[in-house]
Amino acid sequence: MGDSKERAQAVLSRMREAYGVKTNVEFSELLNIPQPTISNWISRGNVPLRYVMSCSQETGRELEWLLAGELANLSSTRVSGETLSSDGKAVFDKVLSSGGKAVLQRLLDAYGFSMQKELGDMLGLSSGTISTWVRRDYFPGDVVVACALTTGVSLKWLATGVGQKYEHPGDKNSIAKSSSIASYLLSAGKLKENGEWNIDHTFIPKDAHKPCYIQGQKSSWIVDISRKDVGNGRWLLIIDGYHDIYDTARIPNNKLAVNLYDSDSNFICNSSDVDCIGQVIYTIQNNI
Repeated sequence: MGDSKERAQAVLSRMREAYGVKTNVEFSELLNIPQPTISNWISRGNVPLRYVMSCSQETGRELEWLLAGELANLSSTRVSGETLSSDGKAVFDKVLSSGGKAVLQRLLDAYGFSMQKELGDMLGLSSGTISTWVRRDYFPGDVVVACALTTGVSLKWLATGVGQKYEHPGDKNSIAKSSSIASYLLSAGKLKENGEWNIDHTFIPKDAHKPCYIQGQKSSWIVDISRKDVGNGRWLLIIDGYHDIYDTARIPNNKLAVNLYDSDSNFICNSSDVDCIGQVIYTIQNNI
């Protein structure tokens, strides 16, 4: 708890610096927030994210710096077109009034999704939760910030609809299309964690909910580990405790015709004889 209080105080300190005030009293008067409310933030060790976002939008300070103090304290480049008010309360009201269906549509646009279910599957949120955002005109600040940091989309545009989707010309190509997925080494029948692998997310099918990269000796694979029901196709399976890539076909009596990838080894077994890790989406062959 002590660490969380210190973090909250540090966030408040950076927010005061961004607004150009020195005390919590001045901060309270500027944003029209009761002082007991600010004291409660400190005691709970948590400054509500929507206030930090409003500070970033109004002052131009980097959101990452306000939250963690790790980035350079620089003002963001302003884009042409509609601008936000310089009044903190006005910005806050603008953010809150941009919730519900409007912010949901911008989130879907930023991630390249067309359906709420796709967003929910990616974030681990139920359809009911997302529907509640729309029904109550709720502003999901944590999801908005995560989306901006992940996709490179302008936080101002994402939160309020003001300005351009990408503030800098290179953002769309260099950040928004880049995704990191878990990487593993497949060696001697065992999977070993191997950090992350960067891929243009447009290559990943939208219905692939948990893609990962599997690196073998001569080939590599992108595998969706959310798919567990073995059917016709290529799969990462465990047989007798050993991991490997197999091509399979369903045959009568709940059996599988199984062929080891890039091998003449094949056999027939019961579907219950194999454990499925996931389905292969892409096979990447090394031709050198």
